[in-house]
Amino acid sequence: MSEDRRRELGESDAPVEDELKESFDKTIEEGAERLHRTTRNILVTGIFGGFEIGLGIMAYLAVMHETGNHLLAGLAFSIGLVALLLAHSELFTENFLMPVAAVVAKEGSAAQLGKLWAGTLVANLAGGWVFVWIVMQAFPEWADTVSESAHHYVDAPFSLQTVALAVLGGSTITLMSRMQQGTNNDVARIVATIIGGFLLAGLQLFHSVLDSLLIFAAIHAGADISYGQWLSWFGYTLLFNMLGGLVLVTLLRLVRTKELLEKRRSEAPDDPEAPHDR
Repeated sequence: MSEDRRRELGESDAPVEDELKESFDKTIEEGAERLHRTTRNILVTGIFGGFEIGLGIMAYLAVMHETGNHLLAGLAFSIGLVALLLAHSELFTENFLMPVAAVVAKEGSAAQLGKLWAGTLVANLAGGWVFVWIVMQAFPEWADTVSESAHHYVDAPFSLQTVALAVLGGSTITLMSRMQQGTNNDVARIVATIIGGFLLAGLQLFHSVLDSLLIFAAIHAGADISYGQWLSWFGYTLLFNMLGGLVLVTLLRLVRTKELLEKRRSEAPDDPEAPHDR
């Protein structure tokens, strides 16, 4: 089908399919909204995001303790991501598609993106650290379960396998965000969220925030794991999470919507940090 014919058949004259144009607009608008948040709002939403991921960790440990089945526990973990979605909180690795697309479209700056990333990551970890401390005081009988789960990550040697697990962790959560943006149906968005949570936790992919909270919980429970061991694991996991989310999903999405990005950039204000009326 020729490009001119495709434009005739669509409802708009955009150079891509109508559904993709609608999804693109939503992605840019939500990304710009996140970029223009104040530092206080970034930290508050990030802390709540840590609480909600901690809720998923609590569900994960409950099912693991009773069944020992990673796949069932991964399904239970999805509770945390559903809570994150419905409460409109923030998870660091969700910010690889929408805000980056907004920066490329000149709806925000690289400095705003750095502030969003740093603030959300620190707040996620701080909020989650507190929440899983409470969980382990409430359920001390989960100590052996959480210790075994945490050792799976901190004892893993740096290898091609662990790099691949971290790349998949980043790309999976970013793809989940893309699927959520692709529909206005709340049920479909929840289904996409459950799929993402199941794959992340059920397959034990390496995820910088999710698995950090498991490791923190194990430390709180008295496991023979140090914060130094966590930091060594966290450093390369964070790097390859970003690589997976930014290269495997975000970059390809930007290439797919190249014409729309160019049009948006041409219409953007000269100062990307100027307040947006949204």
